Amino acid sequence: MNTRFEDRTDAGERLASVLTQFRERPDAIVLGLARGGIPVAAAAAKALYLPLGAVLVRKLGIPGHDETAFGALAWSGGRIVRLLNRHLIDQVLEHGVRQEWLDVVEARERAELLRRAETYPAISHDLTGKTVLLVDDGLATGATMRAAVEAVRSSGAGTVVAAAPVGSVEAYTAVSQVCDAVFCLHLPGKFRAVGSFYRHFEQLTDEDAISFLRT
Repeated sequence: MNTRFEDRTDAGERLASVLTQFRERPDAIVLGLARGGIPVAAAAAKALYLPLGAVLVRKLGIPGHDETAFGALAWSGGRIVRLLNRHLIDQVLEHGVRQEWLDVVEARERAELLRRAETYPAISHDLTGKTVLLVDDGLATGATMRAAVEAVRSSGAGTVVAAAPVGSVEAYTAVSQVCDAVFCLHLPGKFRAVGSFYRHFEQLTDEDAISFLRT
């Protein structure tokens, strides 16, 4: 059976158990990737006695294959960081996907990111010199996590650590190349959807995510 975690809160509490070296560190902060990473981050931050915040991210999915990311966007410090997989883009363009379709996806996701930036609290922390723990509910492709890493580094983070309850080997490898450290509780040989490793994996609304950030 693939299920490893009861829900995102359970996953965050268990993730905190491998992050104890950061417990009560005055220079550390936990940032959840919105939206799914926020409940995981909230549970981890509570267990580690660290402040909680969020990084706004949006995956850029290939039209017709939305789960496959050709890039990602992240909002930090009042600007949008854009990360693209140029090799994958070249491949999909050769197979009939048109550049204007990708442009439509990016425009839509950019607009959504800006909308959330106007409504989400706890997204404007001073990260200068901080140790930033970036937390998501899973690493499928690693695209959004890598964008988040770039975003917090551009905002002055001193050390960047990525953490997730579960991830693909490919995503773990990709994220490891841009982070100071990566913590992942479960790296299955065959990775399917992130949700398959949770017993309860409901879609979160903006209101759900915001409520975690305000508690």
